[in-house]
Amino acid sequence: MRKYLINIYQPDGGPPPPGVLEKVTRELDVVNQDLKDSGAWVFAGGLHPPESSTMLRPKGDDVLTVDGPFAEGKEHIGGFNIILAADLDAALEWGRRIAKATTLPVEVRPFHDDSGG
Repeated sequence: MRKYLINIYQPDGGPPPPGVLEKVTRELDVVNQDLKDSGAWVFAGGLHPPESSTMLRPKGDDVLTVDGPFAEGKEHIGGFNIILAADLDAALEWGRRIAKATTLPVEVRPFHDDSGG
């Protein structure tokens, strides 16, 4: 089994209206429970908005601390899952379920394995 990161991208701005958010939360709870029941779930979490982040940038022998994200965009990573999957196809299927539940784009990316793969 290999670990995969599933990033959930959301548009900048406030949350969706309560009715929409409740439906998304219910559907995502089902997918997360299925992940846990299957043994594929490792860890998941939601993130605060990008403006709450702090960037650390190496500059010569020093490291600068800068508020907020460096890259500007119209969307940001709002949450993520770390899962175990037999292969990319299995990880993509979990990603599809998360995309359908959240109605947001997701990115599926493998971790390097212990052998450097």
